[in-house]
Amino acid sequence: MTELGSVVWPPAPIETERLVLRESEARDRAGFVELFSSPEVGVYVGGARPRDQLESAMPEVPGRRLGLFVVERDGAMIGMITLDRRDAERPQRVRPEGGEAELGYMFLPPAWGSGYAAEACAAALDWFTGAHPGEPVVLTTQSANERAMRLASKLGFTEVETFEEYGAEQWFGVRPSAASAG
Repeated sequence: MTELGSVVWPPAPIETERLVLRESEARDRAGFVELFSSPEVGVYVGGARPRDQLESAMPEVPGRRLGLFVVERDGAMIGMITLDRRDAERPQRVRPEGGEAELGYMFLPPAWGSGYAAEACAAALDWFTGAHPGEPVVLTTQSANERAMRLASKLGFTEVETFEEYGAEQWFGVRPSAASAG
């Protein structure tokens, strides 16, 4: 158990209507390998990584770190969500000092199109708002990623700017905290 300010990590599992958001466990290893080696998942995140390299390098309990939730459906990992502090040196920011929490997520292709990403991300954002009242959350995605753009809008993110990075146009948005939106 680690503390992030006054927040203890990992939190108790978060249950939604269909999903559980929880800390990573050894049984998730195969799901992480599948996620990071999937060509479909890799399209907008720099490409798939070779499965054999992942198999040899992946720790026994992958993803066990501050801010990472495994998303589980019916006892199996279907994806992951991260809430990480954005590097304060990056030029895109919504606070003068930077360091905002940034939402990230990846789901296995069989989980696409069923609303799981929206359900899981909304639950993670609700948890974050309760744990860090008044803090905004940012999100960056390739503008060409139509699914991610629709989800960003659905979750209440609004555009701050677009910029060029990794050879593609990136969209940078913010979701004000419910407490700060007052």
